[in-house]
Amino acid sequence: MSKGKLARFAENETFKCLVQPSVEQIVRYDGEGHANFEDQPIKGNWNSEMFRRDAPIVLELGCGKGEYTVALSQKYPFQNFIGVDIKGARLWKGAKYATDNNLLNVAFLRTRIEFVTAFFSPGEVSEIWITFADPQPKCPRKRLTHPDFLERYKTFLKPGGIVHLKTDSILLHEFTLETAPSAGFKVLLHDADIYSHDPASDLAEIRDVKTYYERQFLAKGMPITYLRLQYDS
Repeated sequence: MSKGKLARFAENETFKCLVQPSVEQIVRYDGEGHANFEDQPIKGNWNSEMFRRDAPIVLELGCGKGEYTVALSQKYPFQNFIGVDIKGARLWKGAKYATDNNLLNVAFLRTRIEFVTAFFSPGEVSEIWITFADPQPKCPRKRLTHPDFLERYKTFLKPGGIVHLKTDSILLHEFTLETAPSAGFKVLLHDADIYSHDPASDLAEIRDVKTYYERQFLAKGMPITYLRLQYDS
């Protein structure tokens, strides 16, 4: 491991906005060897213990370096934002920016998405963003919008909560469009090319904040798709 990465991991330990429990703290095995997820102390307490205020919580799953999470937090100061990713070296950038710029409505969680139910209580989250996730062409069950994952999200989304999917992958877009209703999510809006519309359209807000990968895909002329789902509780 490079010295730079080691230095980032060490600095991650100093960021108050970054929660990063070990796998051993999350996963517990019963007497038959079955894995169970241990609820973490922050579960149900993000607003009171992390943000120190009561505001709607928005997650970005697979946030990478956190630039989208940070941008959303600056655009919507009356909401609280949490970026989730497993890569500590990536999260360092977002956590450092948030710390250096005293952004009090943004936090980061280092964990696997499979463990996310250990961190959020029923109704604690208002919205979820999934931006340019791996479409997993050979393994549908690993897609972050597979019904198995959507069932996890339902355990902590508020009734009527929103899931946004922004992706360059037509495969992931169409898969989600087809399977989400069977998992209890209503499709509110779907578009196969959000940049093909008039700038003043109702998709303008979705285009306003761009990820690193989004800029790359746009530079190559690739269409960016969008889906808005609602937890139809």
